[in-house]
Amino acid sequence: MTSAPDPTMTAVTQAVTRGKAGHPDEARTQLAALWERVGPAGDPLHRVSIAHFLADLQDDVRAELAWDERALAAVGELTDRRTEQHTAGLTVRGFLPSLHLNLADCHRRLGAATEARRHLAEAVSLLDALADDAYGRLMRAAVDHVRDALDAGSTDPLPTAP
Repeated sequence: MTSAPDPTMTAVTQAVTRGKAGHPDEARTQLAALWERVGPAGDPLHRVSIAHFLADLQDDVRAELAWDERALAAVGELTDRRTEQHTAGLTVRGFLPSLHLNLADCHRRLGAATEARRHLAEAVSLLDALADDAYGRLMRAAVDHVRDALDAGSTDPLPTAP
């Protein structure tokens, strides 16, 4: 059962939509303001979501990695009960493939192949948490793209981010 709309998650969605509409600076500013408002001890769902999407809006891979690490740290405090309050059927485990995949790709682009492979293996081990739907197929394809780039020794950004 999904509870009443969450104003913070609504604001996150609006910022992400703004970024995808070609306004990444505005999206980054909005999400950074939300991050400040939520704070380091705030709702883990909010922190995971904000950090995850802020990572995607960074121009520097090191800044992206720092936000991805914040998202992974926050997910450790998240519960299935809290995710279920936001979206029926959503689990903490369902967040993990994407978070580890993003970390793998950042480490790959930084030339840290060992760390990239560790996070890629984590992502692969968690893929069973995803349904065989459009999102699940997207994540499985992204794993293959990151693995292929890593195997090729590439540190170039991928044409589509994982």
